Amino acid sequence: KSAYHTGRGKIIIRAKARIEVAKNDRETIIISELPYQVNKANLIENIAYLVRDKKIEDISDVRDESDKDGLRVVIDVKRGGAANVILNNLFKHTQMQVTFGVILLALVDGIPRVLNLKDMMESFVKHRLNVIIRRTKFDLDAAEKRAHILEGYMIALDNIDEVIEVIKKSKDVPTAQERLMKRFKLSEIQSKAILEMRLQRLTGLERKKIEEEYRELIKLIEKLKRILASDALRREILTDELKQLKETYGDERRTEIVMNAVKISDEEFIKEFIKEEDVVITISHSGYIKRTPVSGYRRQSRGGKGIIGATTREDDFIEHMFVASTHNHLMFFTDLGKCYMLKVHEIQEASRTAKGYSVANYLGKSKEEEITAILNVKDFGEEHYITMVTKQGVMKKTDLNNFENTRKGGIIAISLGKDDKLIDVQLTNGKQEILIGTHGGMAIRFNESDIRSMGRTAAGVRAIKLDKKDYVVGLVAVKRAGTSILVVTDKGYGKRSDLQDYRMTRRGGKGVITMKSSEKNGSLISIREVVDNDDLMIITTKGIMIRQNVGEIRVMGRNTQGVRLIKLHDNDTISAVASVVGDDAEVE
Repeated sequence: KSAYHTGRGKIIIRAKARIEVAKNDRETIIISELPYQVNKANLIENIAYLVRDKKIEDISDVRDESDKDGLRVVIDVKRGGAANVILNNLFKHTQMQVTFGVILLALVDGIPRVLNLKDMMESFVKHRLNVIIRRTKFDLDAAEKRAHILEGYMIALDNIDEVIEVIKKSKDVPTAQERLMKRFKLSEIQSKAILEMRLQRLTGLERKKIEEEYRELIKLIEKLKRILASDALRREILTDELKQLKETYGDERRTEIVMNAVKISDEEFIKEFIKEEDVVITISHSGYIKRTPVSGYRRQSRGGKGIIGATTREDDFIEHMFVASTHNHLMFFTDLGKCYMLKVHEIQEASRTAKGYSVANYLGKSKEEEITAILNVKDFGEEHYITMVTKQGVMKKTDLNNFENTRKGGIIAISLGKDDKLIDVQLTNGKQEILIGTHGGMAIRFNESDIRSMGRTAAGVRAIKLDKKDYVVGLVAVKRAGTSILVVTDKGYGKRSDLQDYRMTRRGGKGVITMKSSEKNGSLISIREVVDNDDLMIITTKGIMIRQNVGEIRVMGRNTQGVRLIKLHDNDTISAVASVVGDDAEVE
């Protein structure tokens, strides 16, 4: 549509494919036509690579069954797999769907111009009418020249004896030509044609043919002059010629034009084909990501040993963990202040103990960037904000819709000062209470309204005043009534305190003590909001993961050391903590 309206656009070409159900009740995808210039062998090889790299799942076999009757590529879908989802991914990741750019560029009066469809058709009609005029003038000139020669022939034939006598008495050709011109008032062209005329044309039959040809030429000349004098007649000729072209070359369209069939929004696709369920997302320090069903983790009592949450190399450990719906989007924020976007269902599912897949396969971040915060977003249309805090205590709030069209290469979320890093990010509604925790065990509480909304690339404002060696470790945006604040140290200690234990103040203050730090319990690494029916997941640097019910952790005073949450092995420390919203169902 854009190409026809503006002269610039694109046309999307898709392979013709259908979904069939085999005798064993498994679905198969049958490809019967491929887009222009797409090689069948290369396509099959590409699909095999995508299946091997697990970018497309639930394909058990791909085979070529093409024969003399036509192309046929068969893709077998695993039992339980969704053929519609696989087909959509094939369109997305292979040359089963290609795009051709359109530029309606033409020379108009010798000048290159981009034309829309109406202008292009008008220019074509104008060009064809001009061709008809030039062609008619050429034909008229040729007809008049031929008629002129035939007139000379007829004069010669009417006076044949005298013409022969003049020629016989002339000493050479130039003399004969000059005498003929003078005697019969002929032109140079006519006299030359008479001298070159063969004797056989002197017969009566040939004379009749000449007279007949002359009469036809006179009619043609009159017709050509009428064409040159009438624009309507020229347009009638153009119409007849186009009809003749249609009759000669017109055949049935081979490409099916389907309006609005190619483009389906990501949201529509997710709702239609992706099963909605909660999954646990884990990301290791070295950048391996996976999703696992929540049911893969059993609930344990406080002080338990935990289970293996991921298999990691000796120099790697689990750094990020959270729960998200498969219908949601994940916003990845890095320590350098950039934001990247990923759909949850696009993350490959793996077992609880599997290493996962390189996050580089999903995000366009540089090797120097480390992921520091991840948001679970369902709808960008709601009035929400991205609230960020940096290591040096700077905070910024930006409208969520500013991030909806995040490019694969990421966009700037916050402009950072020298030696500063983005530490934590929360999704807020503009009316929440904010808590910021520091490594030294301090915390400050203030209203979100103290922070005005800023542009996406702004630097932010001071949120907390830090001691010289202290730095921010986390951010809480209070979302639920009856909430308590959970803090956890790197040595596996933690506690809950009532929100009201943290006095309300203005941003920019030093805050109050949230947990006494010591050699025994370590330094603060996490601060978060919890309620009794939440589940707490704790991950260590050696990949140990434990899931606990928050209700088992008693509420204590703000200025206390807390209790042991997990028994750590030698040289193991806590790397990440996440809250899992609990429900009444039993967790296996």
